[in-house]
Amino acid sequence: MPSFSPVQSVTRSLALLRELNRRKVTTIHDLHVSTRLPKPTIVRLLETLIAAGYVSGDRRQGGYQVTSLVTSLSSGFHGDHLVVEAGRAWAVQLTRRFVWPTSIAVLDKDCVVVRFSTVPESPMSPFHATINMRLSLISRGMGLAYLAFCPDAERELLIAMLKKSSDPEDALARYPKQLTALINTVRRQGFAERDPLVEPRTSSNIAVPIFRGQRVLATLCVAYFTSAMTRAEAVERFVDPLKSAAASIGEEVDLLQNVPASSG
Repeated sequence: MPSFSPVQSVTRSLALLRELNRRKVTTIHDLHVSTRLPKPTIVRLLETLIAAGYVSGDRRQGGYQVTSLVTSLSSGFHGDHLVVEAGRAWAVQLTRRFVWPTSIAVLDKDCVVVRFSTVPESPMSPFHATINMRLSLISRGMGLAYLAFCPDAERELLIAMLKKSSDPEDALARYPKQLTALINTVRRQGFAERDPLVEPRTSSNIAVPIFRGQRVLATLCVAYFTSAMTRAEAVERFVDPLKSAAASIGEEVDLLQNVPASSG
Protein backbone atom coordinates (compact mmCIF):
# COMPACT_ATOMS: atom_id res chain seq x y z
CA MET A 1 0.00 0.00 0.00
CA PRO A 2 1.28 3.55 -0.73
CA SER A 3 2.42 5.58 2.25
CA PHE A 4 0.49 8.65 1.07
CA SER A 5 -2.55 9.54 -0.97
CA PRO A 6 -2.10 10.02 -4.74
CA VAL A 7 -1.51 13.59 -5.89
CA GLN A 8 -4.80 14.38 -7.59
CA SER A 9 -3.40 17.03 -9.91
CA VAL A 10 -0.92 14.49 -11.30
CA THR A 11 -3.50 11.76 -11.84
CA ARG A 12 -5.86 14.27 -13.47
CA SER A 13 -3.10 15.57 -15.76
CA LEU A 14 -2.25 12.03 -16.86
CA ALA A 15 -5.93 11.35 -17.52
CA LEU A 16 -6.06 14.44 -19.74
CA LEU A 17 -2.94 13.37 -21.62
CA ARG A 18 -4.43 9.95 -22.28
CA GLU A 19 -7.58 11.49 -23.69
CA LEU A 20 -5.67 14.05 -25.74
CA ASN A 21 -3.53 11.26 -27.16
CA ARG A 22 -6.62 9.40 -28.37
CA ARG A 23 -7.74 12.18 -30.71
CA LYS A 24 -6.13 14.48 -33.23
CA VAL A 25 -7.82 17.57 -31.78
CA THR A 26 -9.80 17.68 -28.54
CA THR A 27 -12.08 20.35 -27.12
CA ILE A 28 -12.61 21.24 -23.49
CA HIS A 29 -16.13 19.89 -23.81
CA ASP A 30 -14.80 16.54 -25.12
CA LEU A 31 -12.38 16.32 -22.20
CA HIS A 32 -15.12 17.22 -19.75
CA VAL A 33 -17.35 14.44 -21.08
CA SER A 34 -14.63 11.77 -21.17
CA THR A 35 -12.89 12.57 -17.87
CA ARG A 36 -15.84 14.08 -15.93
CA LEU A 37 -13.49 16.71 -14.56
CA PRO A 38 -14.84 20.24 -14.02
CA LYS A 39 -14.15 22.51 -16.97
CA PRO A 40 -12.22 25.10 -14.84
CA THR A 41 -9.94 22.28 -13.66
CA ILE A 42 -9.42 21.11 -17.23
CA VAL A 43 -8.49 24.65 -18.33
CA ARG A 44 -5.91 25.00 -15.53
CA LEU A 45 -4.36 21.61 -16.27
CA LEU A 46 -4.27 22.30 -20.01
CA GLU A 47 -2.49 25.60 -19.42
CA THR A 48 0.06 23.77 -17.26
CA LEU A 49 0.61 21.12 -19.93
CA ILE A 50 0.95 23.82 -22.57
CA ALA A 51 3.55 25.62 -20.44
CA ALA A 52 5.45 22.33 -20.05
CA GLY A 53 5.39 21.79 -23.82
CA TYR A 54 3.28 18.62 -23.96
CA VAL A 55 0.10 20.21 -25.35
CA SER A 56 -0.66 22.98 -27.81
CA GLY A 57 -3.87 24.96 -28.27
CA ASP A 58 -4.94 25.37 -31.88
CA ARG A 59 -7.71 27.93 -32.30
CA ARG A 60 -7.89 27.32 -36.05
CA GLN A 61 -8.88 23.71 -35.43
CA GLY A 62 -10.91 24.60 -32.38
CA GLY A 63 -9.19 22.57 -29.72
CA TYR A 64 -6.05 21.13 -28.16
CA GLN A 65 -3.59 18.48 -29.25
CA VAL A 66 -0.46 16.80 -27.95
CA THR A 67 2.96 17.88 -29.18
CA SER A 68 5.87 15.71 -30.25
CA LEU A 69 7.30 16.07 -26.74
CA VAL A 70 4.91 13.37 -25.52
CA THR A 71 7.04 10.79 -27.34
CA SER A 72 9.77 11.41 -24.77
CA LEU A 73 7.50 9.84 -22.16
CA SER A 74 7.89 6.44 -23.84
CA SER A 75 11.63 6.61 -24.48
CA GLY A 76 12.35 4.20 -21.63
CA PHE A 77 9.65 1.74 -22.68
CA HIS A 78 10.87 -1.21 -24.75
CA GLY A 79 9.13 -4.03 -26.57
CA ASP A 80 9.99 -6.72 -24.05
CA HIS A 81 8.27 -4.64 -21.38
CA LEU A 82 5.11 -4.71 -23.43
CA VAL A 83 4.90 -8.51 -23.55
CA VAL A 84 5.63 -8.63 -19.81
CA GLU A 85 2.88 -6.08 -19.21
CA ALA A 86 0.46 -8.19 -21.24
CA GLY A 87 1.62 -11.50 -19.75
CA ARG A 88 1.94 -10.64 -16.07
CA ALA A 89 -1.68 -11.43 -15.14
CA TRP A 90 -1.69 -14.66 -17.15
CA ALA A 91 1.51 -15.88 -15.46
CA VAL A 92 0.08 -15.13 -12.02
CA GLN A 93 -3.15 -16.90 -12.97
CA LEU A 94 -1.23 -20.03 -14.01
CA THR A 95 0.62 -20.09 -10.69
CA ARG A 96 -2.63 -19.66 -8.77
CA ARG A 97 -4.06 -22.56 -10.72
CA PHE A 98 -1.09 -24.94 -10.51
CA VAL A 99 0.97 -23.54 -7.56
CA TRP A 100 4.19 -24.02 -9.58
CA PRO A 101 6.14 -20.88 -10.64
CA THR A 102 5.60 -19.37 -14.09
CA SER A 103 8.09 -17.20 -15.97
CA ILE A 104 8.31 -15.02 -19.07
CA ALA A 105 11.62 -14.64 -20.93
CA VAL A 106 12.67 -12.51 -23.91
CA LEU A 107 15.55 -12.75 -26.36
CA ASP A 108 18.78 -10.94 -25.50
CA LYS A 109 21.42 -11.45 -28.21
CA ASP A 110 22.30 -15.17 -28.02
CA CYS A 111 20.18 -16.18 -25.02
CA VAL A 112 16.88 -15.42 -23.34
CA VAL A 113 16.52 -13.41 -20.15
CA VAL A 114 13.78 -13.90 -17.57
CA ARG A 115 11.83 -10.65 -17.30
CA PHE A 116 8.96 -11.78 -15.11
CA SER A 117 8.53 -14.63 -12.64
CA THR A 118 5.96 -15.72 -10.08
CA VAL A 119 8.63 -17.28 -7.86
CA PRO A 120 7.64 -14.98 -4.96
CA GLU A 121 4.03 -16.19 -5.24
CA SER A 122 4.91 -19.90 -5.42
CA PRO A 123 5.79 -22.08 -2.42
CA MET A 124 7.11 -24.75 -4.81
CA SER A 125 9.86 -22.96 -6.74
CA PRO A 126 13.12 -24.74 -7.67
CA PHE A 127 14.80 -21.30 -7.57
CA HIS A 128 14.97 -18.52 -4.97
CA ALA A 129 14.91 -15.88 -7.72
CA THR A 130 15.00 -15.92 -11.52
CA ILE A 131 14.57 -12.30 -12.66
CA ASN A 132 17.32 -11.35 -15.15
CA MET A 133 18.60 -14.93 -15.25
CA ARG A 134 20.23 -15.60 -18.63
CA LEU A 135 19.31 -18.93 -20.21
CA SER A 136 20.82 -20.86 -23.10
CA LEU A 137 18.85 -21.11 -26.34
CA ILE A 138 19.73 -24.79 -26.56
CA SER A 139 19.82 -26.41 -23.12
CA ARG A 140 17.10 -24.42 -21.35
CA GLY A 141 13.41 -24.87 -22.04
CA MET A 142 12.63 -21.16 -22.31
CA GLY A 143 15.53 -20.59 -24.69
CA LEU A 144 14.87 -23.65 -26.81
CA ALA A 145 11.20 -22.68 -27.18
CA TYR A 146 12.40 -19.42 -28.72
CA LEU A 147 15.02 -21.00 -30.99
CA ALA A 148 12.71 -23.73 -32.27
CA PHE A 149 9.77 -21.50 -33.16
CA CYS A 150 11.37 -18.26 -34.37
CA PRO A 151 11.48 -17.62 -38.17
CA ASP A 152 14.07 -19.62 -40.12
CA ALA A 153 16.22 -16.63 -41.04
CA GLU A 154 16.41 -15.50 -37.41
CA ARG A 155 17.23 -19.03 -36.26
CA GLU A 156 20.12 -19.25 -38.71
CA LEU A 157 21.61 -16.04 -37.35
CA LEU A 158 21.19 -17.18 -33.76
CA ILE A 159 22.83 -20.54 -34.45
CA ALA A 160 25.74 -18.78 -36.15
CA MET A 161 26.29 -16.79 -32.96
CA LEU A 162 25.88 -19.85 -30.75
CA LYS A 163 28.58 -21.69 -32.69
CA LYS A 164 31.05 -19.10 -31.41
CA SER A 165 29.86 -19.33 -27.82
CA SER A 166 32.22 -20.65 -25.16
CA ASP A 167 29.30 -21.69 -22.92
CA PRO A 168 29.23 -25.52 -22.67
CA GLU A 169 25.41 -25.36 -22.76
CA ASP A 170 25.64 -23.99 -26.32
CA ALA A 171 28.01 -26.68 -27.61
CA LEU A 172 25.31 -28.50 -29.59
CA ALA A 173 25.25 -25.56 -32.01
CA ARG A 174 28.43 -26.98 -33.51
CA TYR A 175 26.65 -30.26 -34.33
CA PRO A 176 24.04 -29.30 -36.96
CA LYS A 177 22.40 -32.71 -37.37
CA GLN A 178 21.82 -33.22 -33.65
CA LEU A 179 20.59 -29.65 -33.17
CA THR A 180 18.23 -29.91 -36.15
CA ALA A 181 16.82 -33.15 -34.73
CA LEU A 182 16.24 -31.47 -31.37
CA ILE A 183 14.53 -28.47 -32.96
CA ASN A 184 12.32 -30.72 -35.09
CA THR A 185 11.26 -32.66 -31.99
CA VAL A 186 10.34 -29.45 -30.16
CA ARG A 187 8.38 -28.12 -33.12
CA ARG A 188 6.57 -31.41 -33.55
CA GLN A 189 5.50 -31.67 -29.90
CA GLY A 190 4.77 -27.93 -29.61
CA PHE A 191 6.81 -27.19 -26.48
CA ALA A 192 10.36 -27.29 -25.13
CA GLU A 193 11.95 -28.67 -21.97
CA ARG A 194 15.17 -28.11 -20.09
CA ASP A 195 18.01 -30.51 -20.84
CA PRO A 196 17.87 -33.04 -17.97
CA LEU A 197 21.68 -32.95 -17.70
CA VAL A 198 21.86 -29.27 -16.67
CA GLU A 199 21.23 -27.98 -13.17
CA PRO A 200 19.02 -28.04 -11.27
CA ARG A 201 18.48 -31.71 -12.08
CA THR A 202 15.81 -32.02 -9.41
CA SER A 203 13.40 -29.98 -11.51
CA SER A 204 12.28 -29.48 -15.08
CA ASN A 205 10.05 -27.10 -17.00
CA ILE A 206 7.73 -26.87 -19.97
CA ALA A 207 7.99 -23.78 -22.17
CA VAL A 208 6.00 -22.48 -25.12
CA PRO A 209 6.47 -19.50 -27.45
CA ILE A 210 4.39 -16.32 -27.32
CA PHE A 211 3.72 -15.24 -30.90
CA ARG A 212 2.71 -12.05 -32.61
CA GLY A 213 2.15 -13.13 -36.18
CA GLN A 214 5.19 -15.20 -37.19
CA ARG A 215 7.46 -13.47 -34.70
CA VAL A 216 8.25 -14.97 -31.30
CA LEU A 217 7.92 -12.18 -28.74
CA ALA A 218 8.86 -14.20 -25.67
CA THR A 219 8.52 -17.62 -24.07
CA LEU A 220 6.31 -18.74 -21.20
CA CYS A 221 7.05 -21.66 -18.90
CA VAL A 222 6.01 -23.54 -15.80
CA ALA A 223 8.71 -25.18 -13.66
CA TYR A 224 8.13 -28.22 -11.45
CA PHE A 225 10.02 -30.71 -9.26
CA THR A 226 10.48 -34.04 -11.00
CA SER A 227 9.89 -35.80 -7.68
CA ALA A 228 6.36 -34.35 -7.57
CA MET A 229 5.15 -35.55 -10.97
CA THR A 230 6.30 -37.49 -14.00
CA ARG A 231 7.06 -35.84 -17.32
CA ALA A 232 3.90 -37.34 -18.81
CA GLU A 233 1.82 -35.88 -15.99
CA ALA A 234 3.44 -32.47 -16.42
CA VAL A 235 2.84 -32.49 -20.18
CA GLU A 236 -0.81 -33.45 -19.71
CA ARG A 237 -1.36 -30.83 -17.01
CA PHE A 238 0.60 -27.83 -18.31
CA VAL A 239 0.92 -27.82 -22.10
CA ASP A 240 -2.60 -26.84 -23.13
CA PRO A 241 -3.03 -24.13 -20.43
CA LEU A 242 0.39 -22.70 -21.34
CA LYS A 243 -0.48 -22.56 -25.03
CA SER A 244 -3.84 -20.96 -24.27
CA ALA A 245 -2.22 -18.34 -22.02
CA ALA A 246 0.51 -17.65 -24.61
CA ALA A 247 -2.12 -17.10 -27.32
CA SER A 248 -4.02 -14.69 -25.06
CA ILE A 249 -0.84 -12.79 -24.24
CA GLY A 250 -0.05 -12.43 -27.94
CA GLU A 251 -3.54 -11.06 -28.56
CA GLU A 252 -3.18 -8.55 -25.71
CA VAL A 253 0.18 -7.38 -27.05
CA ASP A 254 -1.47 -6.87 -30.42
CA LEU A 255 -4.18 -4.75 -28.82
CA LEU A 256 -1.64 -2.70 -26.87
CA GLN A 257 0.52 -2.16 -29.95
CA ASN A 258 -2.46 -1.03 -32.00
CA VAL A 259 -3.95 1.47 -29.57
CA PRO A 260 -4.27 4.55 -31.82
CA ALA A 261 -2.23 7.58 -30.92
CA SER A 262 -5.01 9.72 -32.35
CA SER A 263 -8.24 9.42 -34.27
CA GLY A 264 -10.02 11.49 -36.87
